Amino acid sequence: MVSAYFDFVRIRFLTMLAYRINYYSGIVIYCINIGAYYFMWRAIYGDAETLGGFTVAQMTTYIAVSWMARAFYFNNLDREISNEIRDGSVAVQMMRPISYLLVKMMQGFGEGAFRMLLLMVPGMIVATLLFPVTLPTDPMRWFVFFIMLWFSFLINTQLNLLTGLFAFFVENNEGLMRMKRVLIDLLSGVLLPLTFFPGWARTILEWLPFQAITYLPSSVFTGRLNGVEVWNALYVQMIWFLALIVPILLMWRSARKRLFVQGG
Repeated sequence: MVSAYFDFVRIRFLTMLAYRINYYSGIVIYCINIGAYYFMWRAIYGDAETLGGFTVAQMTTYIAVSWMARAFYFNNLDREISNEIRDGSVAVQMMRPISYLLVKMMQGFGEGAFRMLLLMVPGMIVATLLFPVTLPTDPMRWFVFFIMLWFSFLINTQLNLLTGLFAFFVENNEGLMRMKRVLIDLLSGVLLPLTFFPGWARTILEWLPFQAITYLPSSVFTGRLNGVEVWNALYVQMIWFLALIVPILLMWRSARKRLFVQGG
């Protein structure tokens, strides 16, 4: 049974491989985004040494690693689930002797593995050659970063599952999916590090899962977080991963009953 789930990882990876030209162009697009933000922040810094607790070198590295991490954890599972709910194919999948939610997670991981190998890694190499990115020299920091990157994928995927499952309760959740994508990019720290938010906003964001997706892993990678702060950041990710399991299961349980009523 376990091998059946890993087959979904392999199938999704091979499916993405058939359209790999899109991800080669994605490397160019992500590098353009990094370049745009790099020159924007250079202009903002001017002669200043630090802003928001970031040095110029840390900000450059933060921009690059944040966008390339996004290349790994980003997926469209929410849209897939929503489409399957609308066309009714979810009912067929729910009849199979496997977990629908776990299948979606495995499919997302297959896409993420493809994105890491053919978009994130080559994109990071290109970005390092084009911009003054400073890479960590401590092997342990790399190790912790990749663990945190894995949790970034899990938490982002969990939010996508919640957004996609919401289609069970509304006729069209397109607006919710668009809002979720904007909120994640803005509040996770991709577009703007959380240290630049007002104090009251940072206090609120510390109680939300978004910082665990981008800001915390990128802060560890750039060296802004050290020692016990690194492990605290990892604990925050673990807590949010475990906490989000509860609403997903509750929504799934309610959705299954709702689907039964609709079909009955």
